Amino acid sequence: MEERSPGGGSDARGRTARATGTRARAAAAPLLALSEIARAPVSRLQTGIGEFDRVLGGGLVPGSLVLLGGSPGIGKSTLTNMALGNLAGAGHKTLYVSGEESAEQVRLRAERLSPSALEVPVLAETDLDAVLDAISSHAPSVCVIDSVQTLRCGELSGAPGSVGQVREVAARIMDLAKARSIAVVLVGHVTKDGALAGPRVLEHLVDCVLQFEGERERPYRELRALKNRFGSTNEAGLFEMRQGGLVEVLDASARFVAEATRAPGSVVLAAMEGSRPLLVEVQALVAPSELEQPRRVVSGLDRNRLALVLAILGRHGGVGVGGHDVFVNVVGGVRVDEPGVDLAIALAVASAARGVALKGSPCGCFGELGLTGELRWVGHPERRLAEAARHGLSGTIAPAGSGEQAREAATLRQALSLALSASRTRPASVAA
Repeated sequence: MEERSPGGGSDARGRTARATGTRARAAAAPLLALSEIARAPVSRLQTGIGEFDRVLGGGLVPGSLVLLGGSPGIGKSTLTNMALGNLAGAGHKTLYVSGEESAEQVRLRAERLSPSALEVPVLAETDLDAVLDAISSHAPSVCVIDSVQTLRCGELSGAPGSVGQVREVAARIMDLAKARSIAVVLVGHVTKDGALAGPRVLEHLVDCVLQFEGERERPYRELRALKNRFGSTNEAGLFEMRQGGLVEVLDASARFVAEATRAPGSVVLAAMEGSRPLLVEVQALVAPSELEQPRRVVSGLDRNRLALVLAILGRHGGVGVGGHDVFVNVVGGVRVDEPGVDLAIALAVASAARGVALKGSPCGCFGELGLTGELRWVGHPERRLAEAARHGLSGTIAPAGSGEQAREAATLRQALSLALSASRTRPASVAA
Protein backbone atom coordinates (compact mmCIF):
# COMPACT_ATOMS: atom_id res chain seq x y z
CA MET A 1 0.00 0.00 0.00
CA GLU A 2 1.34 3.45 -0.93
CA GLU A 3 1.61 6.12 1.74
CA ARG A 4 2.27 9.83 1.50
CA SER A 5 5.53 10.85 3.10
CA PRO A 6 5.26 13.17 6.10
CA GLY A 7 6.99 16.03 4.29
CA GLY A 8 5.07 15.61 1.07
CA GLY A 9 2.59 18.38 1.79
CA SER A 10 5.19 20.99 2.65
CA ASP A 11 7.32 20.06 -0.37
CA ALA A 12 4.33 20.40 -2.66
CA ARG A 13 3.44 23.74 -1.14
CA GLY A 14 7.06 24.86 -1.57
CA ARG A 15 7.11 23.89 -5.24
CA THR A 16 3.81 25.66 -5.80
CA ALA A 17 5.09 28.81 -4.12
CA ARG A 18 8.28 28.82 -6.20
CA ALA A 19 6.32 28.29 -9.42
CA THR A 20 3.93 31.10 -8.47
CA GLY A 21 6.85 33.42 -7.74
CA THR A 22 8.48 32.56 -11.07
CA ARG A 23 5.27 33.31 -12.96
CA ALA A 24 4.89 36.58 -11.07
CA ARG A 25 8.42 37.70 -11.99
CA ALA A 26 7.87 36.70 -15.61
CA ALA A 27 4.62 38.68 -15.70
CA ALA A 28 6.35 41.73 -14.23
CA ALA A 29 9.26 41.63 -16.71
CA PRO A 30 8.74 44.19 -19.50
CA LEU A 31 8.55 42.91 -23.06
CA LEU A 32 10.50 45.02 -25.55
CA ALA A 33 10.78 44.87 -29.30
CA LEU A 34 14.26 44.26 -30.67
CA SER A 35 14.29 47.77 -32.11
CA GLU A 36 13.79 49.20 -28.60
CA ILE A 37 16.77 47.39 -27.10
CA ALA A 38 19.94 49.46 -26.98
CA ARG A 39 22.81 47.97 -28.96
CA ALA A 40 25.68 47.12 -26.64
CA PRO A 41 29.06 48.24 -28.00
CA VAL A 42 31.48 45.37 -28.65
CA SER A 43 35.17 46.18 -28.25
CA ARG A 44 37.09 43.29 -29.73
CA LEU A 45 40.61 42.31 -28.75
CA GLN A 46 42.96 42.13 -31.73
CA THR A 47 45.27 39.11 -31.55
CA GLY A 48 47.74 40.60 -34.02
CA ILE A 49 47.20 37.64 -36.38
CA GLY A 50 45.14 39.00 -39.26
CA GLU A 51 43.87 35.65 -40.54
CA PHE A 52 42.88 34.59 -37.02
CA ASP A 53 41.07 37.87 -36.33
CA ARG A 54 39.21 37.73 -39.64
CA VAL A 55 37.88 34.21 -38.99
CA LEU A 56 36.79 35.32 -35.51
CA GLY A 57 34.87 38.20 -37.06
CA GLY A 58 37.30 40.97 -36.13
CA GLY A 59 38.96 39.70 -32.95
CA LEU A 60 38.12 38.15 -29.60
CA VAL A 61 34.99 39.39 -27.84
CA PRO A 62 35.37 39.92 -24.04
CA GLY A 63 33.35 37.35 -22.14
CA SER A 64 33.16 34.94 -25.10
CA LEU A 65 34.05 31.26 -25.19
CA VAL A 66 35.95 30.01 -28.26
CA LEU A 67 36.49 26.31 -28.92
CA LEU A 68 39.52 25.56 -31.12
CA GLY A 69 39.76 21.99 -32.41
CA GLY A 70 42.25 20.14 -34.56
CA SER A 71 44.25 16.97 -34.88
CA PRO A 72 47.38 16.47 -32.72
CA GLY A 73 50.45 18.35 -33.96
CA ILE A 74 48.53 20.57 -36.36
CA GLY A 75 49.59 23.78 -34.57
CA LYS A 76 46.77 24.66 -32.15
CA SER A 77 49.14 25.40 -29.26
CA THR A 78 51.45 27.37 -31.54
CA LEU A 79 48.57 29.51 -32.78
CA THR A 80 47.27 30.27 -29.28
CA ASN A 81 50.78 30.97 -27.95
CA MET A 82 51.36 33.45 -30.77
CA ALA A 83 48.02 35.16 -30.12
CA LEU A 84 48.68 35.48 -26.38
CA GLY A 85 52.17 36.78 -27.05
CA ASN A 86 50.85 39.51 -29.34
CA LEU A 87 48.15 40.45 -26.83
CA ALA A 88 50.71 40.59 -24.01
CA GLY A 89 52.93 42.78 -26.16
CA ALA A 90 49.98 45.13 -26.70
CA GLY A 91 49.54 45.55 -22.94
CA HIS A 92 46.71 43.08 -22.26
CA LYS A 93 46.81 40.68 -19.32
CA THR A 94 46.93 37.07 -20.50
CA LEU A 95 47.07 33.59 -19.01
CA TYR A 96 47.97 30.23 -20.53
CA VAL A 97 46.65 27.15 -18.71
CA SER A 98 48.32 23.92 -19.79
CA GLY A 99 46.88 20.58 -18.78
CA GLU A 100 48.95 18.52 -21.21
CA GLU A 101 52.43 20.02 -20.97
CA SER A 102 54.64 21.25 -18.18
CA ALA A 103 55.59 24.90 -17.90
CA GLU A 104 59.07 24.04 -19.16
CA GLN A 105 57.66 22.47 -22.33
CA VAL A 106 55.48 25.51 -22.97
CA ARG A 107 58.55 27.74 -22.62
CA LEU A 108 60.50 25.70 -25.18
CA ARG A 109 57.77 26.30 -27.74
CA ALA A 110 57.47 30.00 -26.88
CA GLU A 111 61.22 30.52 -27.39
CA ARG A 112 60.88 30.08 -31.14
CA LEU A 113 58.01 32.56 -31.33
CA SER A 114 58.02 36.32 -30.68
CA PRO A 115 59.85 37.65 -27.60
CA SER A 116 56.54 38.75 -26.08
CA ALA A 117 55.40 35.11 -26.00
CA LEU A 118 57.85 34.56 -23.10
CA GLU A 119 56.01 37.22 -21.07
CA VAL A 120 52.78 35.21 -20.91
CA PRO A 121 52.06 33.72 -17.43
CA VAL A 122 51.71 29.93 -17.50
CA LEU A 123 49.81 27.62 -15.16
CA ALA A 124 50.35 23.86 -15.51
CA GLU A 125 47.31 22.46 -13.71
CA THR A 126 44.46 19.98 -14.29
CA ASP A 127 42.31 20.63 -11.22
CA LEU A 128 39.33 22.78 -12.22
CA ASP A 129 39.01 24.60 -8.89
CA ALA A 130 42.69 25.58 -8.93
CA VAL A 131 42.36 26.83 -12.50
CA LEU A 132 39.27 28.89 -11.70
CA ASP A 133 40.95 30.38 -8.61
CA ALA A 134 43.98 31.36 -10.70
CA ILE A 135 41.81 32.98 -13.37
CA SER A 136 39.82 34.89 -10.73
CA SER A 137 42.91 36.18 -8.92
CA HIS A 138 44.93 37.02 -12.06
CA ALA A 139 41.90 38.51 -13.91
CA PRO A 140 43.32 38.25 -17.45
CA SER A 141 41.68 39.79 -20.49
CA VAL A 142 42.31 36.60 -22.48
CA CYS A 143 42.86 33.08 -21.20
CA VAL A 144 43.78 29.94 -23.15
CA ILE A 145 43.02 26.51 -21.67
CA ASP A 146 44.92 23.72 -23.42
CA SER A 147 42.98 21.52 -23.34
CA VAL A 148 39.45 21.36 -21.96
CA GLN A 149 39.52 17.54 -21.93
CA THR A 150 42.39 17.47 -19.42
CA LEU A 151 40.64 19.42 -16.64
CA ARG A 152 38.84 17.54 -13.90
CA CYS A 153 36.16 18.62 -11.47
CA GLY A 154 36.75 16.99 -8.07
CA GLU A 155 33.06 17.01 -7.22
CA LEU A 156 32.26 14.56 -10.03
CA SER A 157 33.35 11.00 -10.58
CA GLY A 158 34.80 9.92 -13.88
CA ALA A 159 38.07 10.43 -15.67
CA PRO A 160 39.04 13.74 -17.31
CA GLY A 161 37.58 13.97 -20.78
CA SER A 162 34.41 12.03 -19.96
CA VAL A 163 31.05 13.47 -20.98
CA GLY A 164 30.08 14.60 -17.48
CA GLN A 165 33.47 16.09 -16.72
CA VAL A 166 33.73 18.07 -19.97
CA ARG A 167 30.18 19.40 -19.60
CA GLU A 168 30.76 20.55 -16.01
CA VAL A 169 34.19 22.02 -16.74
CA ALA A 170 32.94 24.01 -19.73
CA ALA A 171 29.86 25.27 -17.87
CA ARG A 172 31.83 26.56 -14.88
CA ILE A 173 34.45 28.19 -17.08
CA MET A 174 31.68 29.86 -19.08
CA ASP A 175 30.05 31.24 -15.91
CA LEU A 176 33.35 32.80 -14.81
CA ALA A 177 34.15 34.15 -18.28
CA LYS A 178 30.75 35.84 -18.61
CA ALA A 179 30.84 37.24 -15.07
CA ARG A 180 34.37 38.69 -15.40
CA SER A 181 34.29 39.55 -19.15
CA ILE A 182 37.25 37.29 -19.89
CA ALA A 183 37.73 35.97 -23.42
CA VAL A 184 38.51 32.26 -23.06
CA VAL A 185 39.89 30.01 -25.79
CA LEU A 186 39.33 26.31 -25.10
CA VAL A 187 41.60 23.99 -27.06
CA GLY A 188 39.79 20.73 -27.80
CA HIS A 189 40.66 17.27 -29.05
CA VAL A 190 39.20 15.69 -32.17
CA THR A 191 38.18 12.11 -32.91
CA LYS A 192 39.83 9.93 -35.53
CA ASP A 193 37.12 11.07 -37.96
CA GLY A 194 38.10 14.71 -37.45
CA ALA A 195 35.02 15.68 -35.41
CA LEU A 196 35.34 17.57 -32.13
CA ALA A 197 35.62 15.19 -29.19
CA GLY A 198 33.36 15.39 -26.17
CA PRO A 199 29.63 15.89 -25.73
CA ARG A 200 27.69 17.74 -28.39
CA VAL A 201 26.52 20.19 -25.74
CA LEU A 202 30.05 21.59 -25.66
CA GLU A 203 29.66 23.01 -29.17
CA HIS A 204 26.27 24.49 -28.26
CA LEU A 205 27.66 26.01 -25.08
CA VAL A 206 30.50 28.01 -26.60
CA ASP A 207 30.12 31.15 -28.72
CA CYS A 208 32.53 30.19 -31.47
CA VAL A 209 33.80 26.87 -32.83
CA LEU A 210 36.98 26.93 -34.92
CA GLN A 211 38.51 24.00 -36.79
CA PHE A 212 42.25 24.02 -37.50
CA GLU A 213 42.99 21.49 -40.22
CA GLY A 214 45.67 20.40 -42.63
CA GLU A 215 48.14 17.60 -43.16
CA ARG A 216 51.08 17.35 -40.80
CA GLU A 217 53.41 16.40 -43.65
CA ARG A 218 52.54 19.58 -45.58
CA PRO A 219 53.21 23.17 -44.53
CA TYR A 220 49.76 24.68 -45.11
CA ARG A 221 47.11 24.94 -42.39
CA GLU A 222 43.53 26.16 -42.75
CA LEU A 223 41.41 27.75 -40.03
CA ARG A 224 37.63 27.57 -40.46
CA ALA A 225 34.71 28.78 -38.36
CA LEU A 226 32.01 26.15 -37.87
CA LYS A 227 29.98 28.38 -35.53
CA ASN A 228 30.32 32.05 -34.70
CA ARG A 229 27.82 34.14 -32.75
CA PHE A 230 29.84 37.30 -33.41
CA GLY A 231 30.74 36.89 -37.07
CA SER A 232 30.41 34.91 -40.27
CA THR A 233 31.02 31.17 -40.61
CA ASN A 234 32.05 31.58 -44.25
CA GLU A 235 35.54 32.93 -43.53
CA ALA A 236 38.71 30.86 -43.63
CA GLY A 237 42.33 31.68 -42.84
CA LEU A 238 45.40 30.11 -44.40
CA PHE A 239 48.72 29.65 -42.61
CA GLU A 240 52.10 28.09 -43.34
CA MET A 241 54.00 26.24 -40.63
CA ARG A 242 57.63 27.27 -40.40
CA GLN A 243 60.44 26.90 -37.90
CA GLY A 244 59.51 30.17 -36.22
CA GLY A 245 55.80 29.33 -35.93
CA LEU A 246 52.77 29.94 -38.12
CA VAL A 247 53.00 32.53 -40.89
CA GLU A 248 49.95 34.04 -42.55
CA VAL A 249 49.60 33.27 -46.25
CA LEU A 250 48.19 36.50 -47.63
CA ASP A 251 48.39 35.62 -51.34
CA ALA A 252 48.04 31.86 -51.52
CA SER A 253 46.74 32.04 -55.10
CA ALA A 254 50.12 33.25 -56.39
CA ARG A 255 51.89 30.26 -54.84
CA PHE A 256 49.44 27.66 -56.10
CA VAL A 257 49.28 29.07 -59.63
CA ALA A 258 53.08 29.29 -59.85
CA GLU A 259 53.36 25.63 -58.83
CA ALA A 260 50.58 24.44 -61.17
CA THR A 261 51.68 21.98 -63.84
CA ARG A 262 50.76 22.02 -67.52
CA ALA A 263 50.45 18.23 -67.72
CA PRO A 264 47.28 16.26 -68.46
CA GLY A 265 45.05 15.99 -65.38
CA SER A 266 45.81 19.46 -64.01
CA VAL A 267 43.35 22.35 -63.71
CA VAL A 268 43.18 25.51 -61.59
CA LEU A 269 40.01 26.00 -59.58
CA ALA A 270 38.83 29.53 -58.81
CA ALA A 271 37.30 28.80 -55.39
CA MET A 272 35.80 31.00 -52.70
CA GLU A 273 36.99 30.77 -49.10
CA GLY A 274 34.39 32.87 -47.36
CA SER A 275 34.58 36.34 -48.91
CA ARG A 276 38.05 35.75 -50.39
CA PRO A 277 38.74 34.14 -53.77
CA LEU A 278 41.44 31.47 -53.83
CA LEU A 279 43.09 29.74 -56.78
CA VAL A 280 44.09 26.13 -56.11
CA GLU A 281 45.34 23.37 -58.38
CA VAL A 282 43.25 20.22 -58.73
CA GLN A 283 45.07 17.18 -60.12
CA ALA A 284 43.68 13.86 -61.29
CA LEU A 285 45.21 10.52 -62.22
CA VAL A 286 43.29 7.83 -64.10
CA ALA A 287 44.91 4.40 -64.46
CA PRO A 288 43.66 0.91 -65.38
CA SER A 289 42.59 -0.95 -62.26
CA GLU A 290 43.77 -4.42 -61.28
CA LEU A 291 41.00 -4.69 -58.70
CA GLU A 292 37.46 -5.90 -59.17
CA GLN A 293 36.28 -2.72 -57.45
CA PRO A 294 38.27 0.24 -58.84
CA ARG A 295 39.64 2.65 -56.27
CA ARG A 296 38.36 6.19 -55.75
CA VAL A 297 40.90 8.14 -53.69
CA VAL A 298 40.57 11.84 -52.88
CA SER A 299 42.57 14.35 -50.87
CA GLY A 300 41.10 17.73 -49.96
CA LEU A 301 37.67 16.85 -51.35
CA ASP A 302 34.52 14.98 -50.40
CA ARG A 303 34.68 11.41 -51.67
CA ASN A 304 30.93 11.37 -52.31
CA ARG A 305 31.33 14.49 -54.45
CA LEU A 306 33.87 12.65 -56.61
CA ALA A 307 31.49 9.71 -57.08
CA LEU A 308 28.71 12.09 -58.16
CA VAL A 309 30.91 13.94 -60.66
CA LEU A 310 32.21 10.68 -62.16
CA ALA A 311 28.65 9.49 -62.71
CA ILE A 312 27.71 12.77 -64.44
CA LEU A 313 30.94 12.70 -66.45
CA GLY A 314 30.21 9.20 -67.74
CA ARG A 315 26.53 9.80 -68.49
CA HIS A 316 26.57 13.35 -69.92
CA GLY A 317 30.24 13.91 -70.78
CA GLY A 318 31.06 10.72 -72.63
CA VAL A 319 34.09 9.95 -70.43
CA GLY A 320 33.63 6.63 -68.65
CA VAL A 321 36.19 5.46 -66.08
CA GLY A 322 34.32 2.46 -64.69
CA GLY A 323 37.29 0.07 -64.99
CA HIS A 324 39.92 2.55 -63.88
CA ASP A 325 41.32 3.77 -60.59
CA VAL A 326 40.73 7.49 -60.10
CA PHE A 327 42.84 9.66 -57.81
CA VAL A 328 41.98 13.34 -57.27
CA ASN A 329 44.03 15.71 -55.13
CA VAL A 330 43.85 19.39 -54.18
CA VAL A 331 47.51 20.41 -54.20
CA GLY A 332 48.98 21.99 -51.09
CA GLY A 333 46.88 20.26 -48.46
CA VAL A 334 43.99 22.72 -48.83
CA ARG A 335 40.44 21.41 -48.43
CA VAL A 336 37.65 22.63 -50.73
CA ASP A 337 34.03 22.08 -49.69
CA GLU A 338 32.10 24.29 -52.10
CA PRO A 339 29.96 23.12 -55.07
CA GLY A 340 32.03 25.16 -57.54
CA VAL A 341 34.67 22.41 -57.47
CA ASP A 342 32.51 20.07 -59.61
CA LEU A 343 33.72 21.37 -62.96
CA ALA A 344 37.36 21.28 -61.86
CA ILE A 345 37.04 17.60 -60.91
CA ALA A 346 35.34 16.76 -64.20
CA LEU A 347 37.91 18.58 -66.37
CA ALA A 348 40.87 17.15 -64.45
CA VAL A 349 39.55 13.58 -64.72
CA ALA A 350 38.66 13.96 -68.40
CA SER A 351 42.09 15.42 -69.16
CA ALA A 352 43.85 12.61 -67.31
CA ALA A 353 41.67 9.93 -68.92
CA ARG A 354 42.33 11.19 -72.43
CA GLY A 355 45.97 12.03 -71.85
CA VAL A 356 45.45 15.56 -73.18
CA ALA A 357 46.45 18.76 -71.41
CA LEU A 358 43.75 21.37 -71.15
CA LYS A 359 43.80 24.31 -73.55
CA GLY A 360 45.71 27.30 -72.24
CA SER A 361 47.20 25.33 -69.33
CA PRO A 362 47.14 26.24 -66.59
CA CYS A 363 43.41 26.41 -67.29
CA GLY A 364 41.07 28.02 -64.79
CA CYS A 365 37.48 26.99 -64.15
CA PHE A 366 34.61 26.85 -61.66
CA GLY A 367 31.00 25.69 -61.69
CA GLU A 368 28.52 23.24 -60.21
CA LEU A 369 27.26 20.25 -62.18
CA GLY A 370 23.59 19.28 -62.22
CA LEU A 371 22.46 15.68 -62.47
CA THR A 372 21.23 16.28 -66.02
CA GLY A 373 24.63 17.54 -67.17
CA GLU A 374 23.97 21.28 -66.98
CA LEU A 375 26.58 23.68 -65.64
CA ARG A 376 25.04 25.70 -62.84
CA TRP A 377 25.84 29.21 -61.57
CA VAL A 378 27.81 29.59 -58.33
CA GLY A 379 28.27 32.58 -56.06
CA HIS A 380 30.68 35.50 -56.59
CA PRO A 381 31.70 34.75 -60.20
CA GLU A 382 33.08 38.28 -60.65
CA ARG A 383 35.51 37.84 -57.73
CA ARG A 384 36.65 34.46 -59.02
CA LEU A 385 37.25 35.82 -62.52
CA ALA A 386 39.08 38.88 -61.22
CA GLU A 387 41.40 36.70 -59.12
CA ALA A 388 42.08 34.43 -62.10
CA ALA A 389 42.82 37.39 -64.36
CA ARG A 390 45.11 38.92 -61.72
CA HIS A 391 47.30 35.81 -61.87
CA GLY A 392 47.37 35.53 -65.65
CA LEU A 393 44.59 32.98 -66.24
CA SER A 394 42.62 34.19 -69.24
CA GLY A 395 39.52 32.52 -70.59
CA THR A 396 38.41 30.84 -67.38
CA ILE A 397 35.67 28.30 -68.08
CA ALA A 398 32.54 29.16 -66.09
CA PRO A 399 28.74 28.75 -66.16
CA ALA A 400 26.61 30.96 -68.38
CA GLY A 401 26.02 34.41 -66.94
CA SER A 402 29.33 34.58 -65.07
CA GLY A 403 30.75 37.55 -66.98
CA GLU A 404 32.48 38.75 -70.13
CA GLN A 405 35.91 37.61 -68.94
CA ALA A 406 34.83 33.95 -68.87
CA ARG A 407 34.50 31.29 -71.53
CA GLU A 408 30.90 30.43 -70.72
CA ALA A 409 29.38 26.97 -71.06
CA ALA A 410 25.82 25.87 -70.41
CA THR A 411 26.51 22.14 -70.17
CA LEU A 412 29.32 19.78 -69.23
CA ARG A 413 29.78 18.76 -72.87
CA GLN A 414 30.30 22.37 -73.90
CA ALA A 415 32.85 22.84 -71.11
CA LEU A 416 34.73 19.72 -72.22
CA SER A 417 34.72 20.99 -75.81
CA LEU A 418 36.18 24.33 -74.69
CA ALA A 419 38.85 22.75 -72.49
CA LEU A 420 40.04 19.73 -74.46
CA SER A 421 41.78 19.82 -77.84
CA ALA A 422 40.18 17.58 -80.46
CA SER A 423 43.38 17.24 -82.43
CA ARG A 424 44.95 14.78 -79.98
CA THR A 425 43.88 11.15 -79.91
CA ARG A 426 42.94 9.63 -76.61
CA PRO A 427 43.87 6.21 -75.25
CA ALA A 428 41.55 3.49 -76.49
CA SER A 429 41.25 2.09 -73.00
CA VAL A 430 39.06 5.00 -71.88
CA ALA A 431 35.65 5.39 -73.46
CA ALA A 432 34.55 8.76 -74.78
